[in-house]
Amino acid sequence: MPPADRDDHPATDPLPRGVTKDRRSGVDRRDLQDDAGAAGLERRRGPGRRLSDFVKAAEEGEMTKEQFLFLVAIDAFKKANAVAYPSWTDVLEVVRLLGYRKTMPSEIGFRNAEDWREPAGAESGVRPQRWHERFRPGELGDRRDAA
Repeated sequence: MPPADRDDHPATDPLPRGVTKDRRSGVDRRDLQDDAGAAGLERRRGPGRRLSDFVKAAEEGEMTKEQFLFLVAIDAFKKANAVAYPSWTDVLEVVRLLGYRKTMPSEIGFRNAEDWREPAGAESGVRPQRWHERFRPGELGDRRDAA
């Protein structure tokens, strides 16, 4: 803000000229316990918090087969659908098409969402009915074409 504007609006900047305020004074947001932290989803690290081997290896560029397959699947989805940033629904679709199903109870709990389970062999449920009838054999490039 130019100096002339600062003098015209003392309510927006109540400190006298030349006096600075330390914005760090006040409540540290890391000390606040929100719903995400309460559910075990807090990812910030501090003293005594270490990365899991799963996360550490990925950050260092050494991905597991699972992480690499997910990365390739998301990249293929983005190219096939001409999107740079898939929505969370898109990500869930990719995860389900990779074969993941909700077969175990959640390790984290939420007050506002119900946990459920489904059979391991359940269909993905992300494609419309009779999806495969829309394409010629080999056109989709999925496992059902290979069979």
